[in-house]
Amino acid sequence: MREDVERVADVGLDEPIKKLTPERIEKTVNHVLDNECAARLKVYLDTCVRCGLCAEACHTYLSRDKDPMFAPVSKVKNTIWELVKRKGKVDGEFIRNMAQIAFTECGACRRCSMYCPFGIDISYLIMTARRICALLDVVPQYLQDTTNSHAATSNQMWVQQDEWIDTLQWQEEDALLEIPTARIPLEKEGADIMYSVIAPEPKILAQLLGNIAIIMRVAGLDWTMPATDGWDNSNMAMYSGDFEIMGRVERLHWETAARLKVKKIVMGECGHAFRGAVYDGPRWLGWQFPPIQMVHAIEFYYDLISTGKIKIKQKIKEHVTVQDPCNTVRGRGLGDKLRYIIDATCEKFTDMAPNQEHNYCCAAGGGVINCGPPWKRSRMISNRIKAEQIERTGADIVITPCHNCHSGIEDIIGHYKLGKHVKFISEILMETMEIPDEMRGEGA
Repeated sequence: MREDVERVADVGLDEPIKKLTPERIEKTVNHVLDNECAARLKVYLDTCVRCGLCAEACHTYLSRDKDPMFAPVSKVKNTIWELVKRKGKVDGEFIRNMAQIAFTECGACRRCSMYCPFGIDISYLIMTARRICALLDVVPQYLQDTTNSHAATSNQMWVQQDEWIDTLQWQEEDALLEIPTARIPLEKEGADIMYSVIAPEPKILAQLLGNIAIIMRVAGLDWTMPATDGWDNSNMAMYSGDFEIMGRVERLHWETAARLKVKKIVMGECGHAFRGAVYDGPRWLGWQFPPIQMVHAIEFYYDLISTGKIKIKQKIKEHVTVQDPCNTVRGRGLGDKLRYIIDATCEKFTDMAPNQEHNYCCAAGGGVINCGPPWKRSRMISNRIKAEQIERTGADIVITPCHNCHSGIEDIIGHYKLGKHVKFISEILMETMEIPDEMRGEGA
């Protein structure tokens, strides 16, 4: 099975399968199928007629010359269907193969479900395969490391609490050079907004924290950030299949917001974190809805611009296009608001085709980029159609309101030598929004 598919060495997959016994595999598989899936799984598997219409929706399938092994229907056939058919009586090599499919060949982007005549949630089926792999300890090593970090430090990137606070203070100092009254308020009880970020920001993109301090000050908003664990919402455990850790991350995040008595949470520019906080995390915790309102950065910036809380002084002149993050556009319907922001801030905008909810996944989300360097070449091969799509726009800048999209598209641009730049919305706002003269400092 899949003899012609490249086998990539990964200690997280190769070593654990040596210790698996048929008994443990069967017990784990049937535990998930019998106790965590119920009717939803059965309905999807019984409804699918193997028509293959999902294939043309998948960026991996299209980028790999329409190799049928990479069609969504084949991915399900070679994972969950076989497990159900065999009632968990499979060997370690099957589990290893299933892990490669589920973690590295599918980003759980749900584009295929839009083209399924029955609306089958293929992402759910793949995530069920990941769940089984996680319980068997068969997870790509780099992705598992992020889950371990969540368990040990309550964030994705091993950021210690004092490092978190130091970074906020450092970025506040940078913001003060632009606006002397800019602040990053910590532990302000009863603020209107708690601003929520993901761990790569303090770790490698700290300037985004300074940006938000300036944007909040210009907009005149009452906001805060926590000084304690619970600030990170990236939650890669959701994608590694460790739903217990996923639940811990989300519960701590919401409890932190509740402790601060904020009115709402504004999520920074990240799609998968929004999915974990608003959908997957609360469902695992048994909540029908999150306890506090959360809005994504796209909604937040749309509101600031459309209500005049921030004004655009001058649009950027560079030619831009925009990536639609799967979890906020296909999953949340924020495509029109995203384009409102682009039209308000950019002089020359060429949309991708297809776009909005039909846009291709960047193949970095869903935990795929977190599988690390061993899988980068495979990910780049699966990105060919995305590279062609970006190139057709002729744009110089790709705006990406999502951290995974940002990193993934940077990789695409480098691999395919597209010669373009990638920016977040906040970076565009820093170039275009009006900062009143009375707010500016001497260092501006």
